[in-house]
Amino acid sequence: MLRDMTSGADDVRLIDLASRALGGSVLVANDETYAEKENLIKASDPVFTPATMGPRGQIYDGWETRRRRDKGSDWVILRLGVPGVVHRVVVDTAFFLGNYPAECDIETCWLDGWPAIDELVELPYWRMKAERQKLEGGIANVIEVAPTFATHLRLTIHPDGGVARLRALGEVVPDPRRWAGLTVDLAAVDNGGTVLDASDRFFSPPENAIRPGHAVTMGDGWETRRRRGGGCDWLLLSLAAPGEIKQFYVDTMHFVGNSPGAIRLLAIDGSDPEYAGVSAEAWPELLPRTAIQPDTRHWFGRDAGLDTERTVDRVRVELIPDGGLARLRLWGVPSAAGRAAVGLRWWNLLPLRDAARQARSCCASTAWATALAEERPVEDIDALCVASERITRALPWDEVLAALTGHPRIGQPPSGTGQEAASSRREQAGVADDPALAGALATGNRAYEQRFGHLYLVRAAGRSGQELLDLLDERLGNDQLVEQDVVRQQLAEITSLRLRRLWCEGEA
Repeated sequence: MLRDMTSGADDVRLIDLASRALGGSVLVANDETYAEKENLIKASDPVFTPATMGPRGQIYDGWETRRRRDKGSDWVILRLGVPGVVHRVVVDTAFFLGNYPAECDIETCWLDGWPAIDELVELPYWRMKAERQKLEGGIANVIEVAPTFATHLRLTIHPDGGVARLRALGEVVPDPRRWAGLTVDLAAVDNGGTVLDASDRFFSPPENAIRPGHAVTMGDGWETRRRRGGGCDWLLLSLAAPGEIKQFYVDTMHFVGNSPGAIRLLAIDGSDPEYAGVSAEAWPELLPRTAIQPDTRHWFGRDAGLDTERTVDRVRVELIPDGGLARLRLWGVPSAAGRAAVGLRWWNLLPLRDAARQARSCCASTAWATALAEERPVEDIDALCVASERITRALPWDEVLAALTGHPRIGQPPSGTGQEAASSRREQAGVADDPALAGALATGNRAYEQRFGHLYLVRAAGRSGQELLDLLDERLGNDQLVEQDVVRQQLAEITSLRLRRLWCEGEA
């Protein structure tokens, strides 16, 4: 049985990012002669029955390689179920006593998309996370690592042997791109929702209630002991981001004689000083006491009394008086500040090359994107925009010209379907469908380009077509150096607007 290793540094609750229950996958191993690699990420604790023999010998609930007769080592590569910051790795050698590895190495990497297995095996980006670790047999070997953002993990065992389970304990860091344009389950563990506390975890852990998918048995949910006194059982959640809850889903499937009689939600915005030090029992109601049924999936919205207009990030779920839930979901819309906080945390943790690539959706200059990525970590969106404007104003002129390639002519519909084209269409919404105005802008653009050698760049957002034409005529009177300064300033303003949209709305 694994020891309790869920609490981490600074009291952050850690979860197993590699667990099959969260979608983890064992992608490849160089050898699995005696026991299959897929056993490594089972959510359940390992089991063992002595003297149970199969075609390969004693059956083990783990991964076991052959006995090496050379100087090599064995290895396995996992894809984490959800990206996150890994704090601790557990190499559990339960029941492997005469056949456990002597030592191991642990490496991680962050990769975008879905790389092929061959790419992973030869990947140059693996980072060693700890000095080579000695292992003992029959125990959960706990290895502390420097906190690192990762999507994949590689375990190398020296020289060979068996490992029952491999746990990558850490914090979920959701990818904000997956939230763009969607209502989000703000309670879900794979979005970054966290169980802060619960009144009871006697039969099964409350963390089960926010796991992905549907519960397959009663034991796959959360069940409390029978309450003999007053009061009720409860679960305290930290949401993935502050937001407005639009629908509460509660599932009592498989709980037939032991479902709660009713449920109630209390919630606050933890950043509101009004609630500092206030007991969760005294929080305002998000959903009043509402009866629920056994073995049933329920949906509650505004018509059921759910407060859908209040921004919250802490929720107390009350089971009245006790019982079990299979799953719960809090579908909502993240606030702009909440979305920005999630997005910037993710961006701060990305490898430099990937952070720069993400920023380029806001500005086509490679030098700008790289310099902005090198500013990390940034505290908030305001600090990010300040850094961006400083970098933009200092760009060499050839990089400013490179940035202009990401902008269409004013008054000309942008071509393409990418983020930059969408941004330009949104920013030029004030250019009315007026043939005379379009003709005047086209004439002005030609005159401007003949005079300065590049397209006319102006912050179009919030300005009418006539205002843009008047500014063009005014700027035709500038000399070359003055106009270059104006272009840099306009580029800085446009880029800041796009950065705010990217992080606060999910689209530049």
